[in-house]
Amino acid sequence: MSVLSEGLFRSQVGRSVLRSEAALRRALRRRLSESLIGAALYLCALVSVLTTAGIVATLASEAWRFFEQVALVEFWTGTQWTPLFANPRFGIWPLLTATLLIAAIAMAVALPLGLLAAIWLAEYAPGRWRAVIKPLLEVLAGIPTVVYGYFALLFVTPLLKQFLPGIIVFNALSAGLVMGFMILPMVASLSEDALLAVPRSLREGAYALGATQLEVVLRVVVPAALSGIVSAFILAFSRAVGETMIVTIAAGNLPNLSLNPLEAMQTMTAYIAQVSMGDVPHGTLEYRTLFAVGTALFVLTLVLNLLSRWLLDRFREVYD
Repeated sequence: MSVLSEGLFRSQVGRSVLRSEAALRRALRRRLSESLIGAALYLCALVSVLTTAGIVATLASEAWRFFEQVALVEFWTGTQWTPLFANPRFGIWPLLTATLLIAAIAMAVALPLGLLAAIWLAEYAPGRWRAVIKPLLEVLAGIPTVVYGYFALLFVTPLLKQFLPGIIVFNALSAGLVMGFMILPMVASLSEDALLAVPRSLREGAYALGATQLEVVLRVVVPAALSGIVSAFILAFSRAVGETMIVTIAAGNLPNLSLNPLEAMQTMTAYIAQVSMGDVPHGTLEYRTLFAVGTALFVLTLVLNLLSRWLLDRFREVYD
């Protein structure tokens, strides 16, 4: 019996050792797989950082060479932009004014329509209607911008001509209006997410006090989601500032310092597209204007994104 008991004990010990070794191997494999996944995710994040750093380095190096030949004061205070003419002028204000004017027109369209669409989707739309309307709204974001550009040039401009006879073929108004519909899904989607993030308890508390649905939406839900809504507005404005094809096709390529949206204008992105066609010799001062304008556009969009982030952090409402 003692020999038998000793044999059973040894077999049990052997099985426990095998189980321990198997568990150890599984733990090692799990740690190895987690380490590999963490390294892969780190490399993905590193690629995005290095890409941004490469873009900044390229812009900065070429822009530095440009500003070695053109005074920074002239660039930021000049009112004429004719770098490709025989008598070149390098004032950025015609391009900057056109960019901001067209973006402002786009925001005048996208902000009210996008916010109202978001309120309807988040607070009023029945489930089946929301399931149909929201995908249809987001289809606008999937249309190529070149299609929007020709739509503005061939449909919107002739339509505006019937009401505004003084409008010319290439103009800022049609480009801004169509751009507004292009960024409308962004405003609606981000604003809807901000509205849906407001806890249901706030709505129920307002209803318990006798508020109507409109009062709940306007006085409780929208103020509670204001930081997210404002961030959506700023991100959409940044998207409008960086748009290229619509303004290149519909707004024209005339650097015109004007606030009249019925006239032709050239934005910063349209000028970049013009120089990128390859007609300007590489390494010349005219070629380096591409990087000077690109740097100004990068700084403008960076400021808008930082402002959006600050507003989100500053006025964010955190609920338990």
